[in-house]
Formats: sequence, C-alpha cells, structure tokens
Amino acid sequence: MNKGLAHLKLIRPMNLLTGGMAVYFSSHIVGFSGESVILIFAMLVVVCFNAGANAYNDYIDFETDKINRPLRPLSLGIISKNSALYSAIFFFLLGTIFAFQLSDESKIIGIGIALPLMILYSRYLKGRPLIGNFIIALILGLTFLFSGAAFGNISALFLPAILAFGLTFIRELVKDIADLEGDKQSQLHTYPIMAGTEKSVRLVAIFSAIVGVGAFIPYLIGMYSLVYGILLILGVEIPLGIVVASLLKNPEKKTAIHAAKLLKMSTIIGLLAIYLGSIYDI
Repeated sequence: MNKGLAHLKLIRPMNLLTGGMAVYFSSHIVGFSGESVILIFAMLVVVCFNAGANAYNDYIDFETDKINRPLRPLSLGIISKNSALYSAIFFFLLGTIFAFQLSDESKIIGIGIALPLMILYSRYLKGRPLIGNFIIALILGLTFLFSGAAFGNISALFLPAILAFGLTFIRELVKDIADLEGDKQSQLHTYPIMAGTEKSVRLVAIFSAIVGVGAFIPYLIGMYSLVYGILLILGVEIPLGIVVASLLKNPEKKTAIHAAKLLKMSTIIGLLAIYLGSIYDI
C-alpha cells in the first residue's frame, strides 16, 4: 500500500460517501429547492468533519488499533501519528470554513456541537461505558439535524436522526464486543469490559427490539409509504434479528465483526427507506 492510498484509507472513504449521501437524501426529504451551492457546502462540511474525526480517532487509538485493527495505515507504519494529526486538523479547519457559508442554525449544530463532540469522543469519552456509544450515535444523528438546519427544515429530519442514532448506538455496542481484547489491554472501560459479553449481548437485543418496533411506527401511522415499510423490513428489521440471533448463539469477536458490518449496511438502507418512502406515494 503506497502512502497516497494509505491516506485515503485513513479517512475511510466509504464512511465519507455515506455521510455525503445522508446530506443529499436529506435535501430531498425536506424538498429543498434553494441554491445548489448550499447543498454542496453542507455535503462538504459533513465529509470534511467525518474525515477529520476518522483521522483523529486513528491518531488517538494508535496503540489499541495495533490489536483491534492491525491493518489500519498507522498500525502498519505507512503513516506516522503526526501525519494523522495534521490530516485531522486540516479537515476540521476546512469543514469549519465551509460551515461558515451556511445558516446560523447549521453553524451552531456543526461547529458548536458536532465538532467538539467528535474531538471529545476520541480524546476522552470513547472508552466510557455506554457514554462513548451514546456520543458517537448522537454525532451521527446530528448529521440530519445539521442538514435540516442548512435546508431550512429541521423538523422533517427528526425521524431520520432518531433512526440513525438508534442503529449507530447498537452498532457501536457490537463493535465494543468485537474490540474487547484490545480495549482491555488499552485499559479502556467499555460496557463489555465492565459488564461482560453476556450482558452486552442482552443489551444489544433490548435496543434492537426498541429500534425495530420504533422504526416501524411511522409506516403504521402513515408518515411514509409502503416502499418505506418493505425496505425497512428487508434492510433493517431482518438484519437486526440476524445480529441478535448470531450474537446470542456465538458471541465471539468474528461474529461481532460481521454483525457490525451488517448494521452499517442497515443504517444506509434505513436512510434509503426514509428517502424513497417520502417521495413515492405507494
């Protein structure tokens, strides 16, 4: 892997693509008809902040990732810690510049709330039981509120924000189960370390049930069309059931890694379900 590819992997392009898609879909959900430059700036803010957060997270987690993620660019020694830090600072500053081109409400959410939470999460809160999971889920949910503020309609994006929060919280808890060994050696205090794997899987099951039932209510009360219901069942409800069943049967690292990947895909499909369910009346 050359340095150029390593720097690209550092910022996790698939995560950036997902963030950009979230903003783009949000603009359609609220029926945004303003200047296209606003959409572009909003997408760039989310992409840059996510890139900065990913680079900064790898900088902070350098020792832990040697165990949990040995193929990351820093773990392989292709990129230095200082390079990762400089990349994080660059993207945070660039995202801030773009954010200043948007509404006051979006500046408050993006620069005043989301950006500090990204830094605090990686630096101080990641290893705290459930608190770290809550914060990273909140940051993902804020993507939609930020988009709503940029497009002049926050209320229409509360449901996507809640769905993203719920699925991300579950995924982060599952990732903590997968990272148990490395987190222990790094003296972190995640929930699986403090409470054990069995209780952690039970908590995943409880939150999966809450998110699964809660996500279906908007369809039942007619907020979204049949398209939403079908995609929700296929892309969110069934995967949640698979995740819970697989972890209950075999709560080991390999299972948790696959479950986390499945939940990541479910978040994307859940967003697509809201988008299509809001524009197609079938």
